Amino acid sequence: MAQPSEGDAAPDFELAGPSGPLRLADYQGKVLVLYFYPKDDTSGCTREAQDFTALAGDFAKAGVALLGVSKDSLTSHAKFTAKYGLAVPLASDPEGAMIEAYGAWVEKNMYGRKYMGIERSTFLIDASGKLARIWRKVKVAGHAAEVLKAAQAL
Repeated sequence: MAQPSEGDAAPDFELAGPSGPLRLADYQGKVLVLYFYPKDDTSGCTREAQDFTALAGDFAKAGVALLGVSKDSLTSHAKFTAKYGLAVPLASDPEGAMIEAYGAWVEKNMYGRKYMGIERSTFLIDASGKLARIWRKVKVAGHAAEVLKAAQAL
């Protein structure tokens, strides 16, 4: 499956969210920051969620919705959200269909062992449903602020 590129229509999705199903159509006419992360309650993923939470008010002021996605269950997301007081809704994609549609399911290599996993990546979707910006292989430090700047520029 080809990875989507900037300017493409955002791949459609329907996922289980904290208060019911979440669909791309729910965000029509709004800017959406969609970020994929490997696992709840791990150091990098926690830092990323905390950074987006810290800037959630600024994203909201700019009219930008936030959504984090991993394969973790809604139960895991609820514990993760409560433990760190996260302000970003987290959706569950246990089958990984949406993660694959966005090209975030990739071969990883750790200590010479190859395996499939979620690549930390972020997609900025404009109000018309197009991919305005894509960040792959995200380094957490400063990332949320960079995404906010890009979203504010739309």
